Amino acid sequence: MNQLLEWLPLLAFFAVYKLFGIYWATAALMFFSVLQLLVHRLRTGKFKIMHIVIVALALVLGSATLLLHAPRFIQWKPTVLLALAAAAFLGSMFVGRQTLAQRMLEGVFNEPLRISPRAWLLINCLWAGWLALLAAANIYVAFNFAENIWVNFKMFGITLALMVFMFPQVLWLSSKTKAAQSEQA
Repeated sequence: MNQLLEWLPLLAFFAVYKLFGIYWATAALMFFSVLQLLVHRLRTGKFKIMHIVIVALALVLGSATLLLHAPRFIQWKPTVLLALAAAAFLGSMFVGRQTLAQRMLEGVFNEPLRISPRAWLLINCLWAGWLALLAAANIYVAFNFAENIWVNFKMFGITLALMVFMFPQVLWLSSKTKAAQSEQA
């Protein structure tokens, strides 16, 4: 249920785009982003910072798209979101005890990971660079290809690129948990 809630705005945008076009899809994205924020708040009693950022971007850029009848504004949303995420990864190297990559990826595993601080810094920098590259790729596709190609890139290209990027890291990190378990035995 949680994963469906996380993907709901993107899935709604894609489905409504295929049926009714960019303006209805933009309205659906705005609606389902707010719904996602509220449902998460009702279920957990708190707001997720990422949901707040997504809602703010969806409402501001979505409103500009609808009011000015200009799809370019909503096409900037993934770029801004990815660039903000890249900046958060970079900023986490200077604020707090752990990098954002460490906080994000350690939470996936039940066992402790035996990773050096330097390795975490490298992984964190790789995340920042990858997200910045995807931000640039999104705006390049939005401005140089047809709208339907951009929608497919947003739905499948960015999602797949993130999964392909994360998969080797999760495999490597899971080997570090096994090493940690065998050392404790």
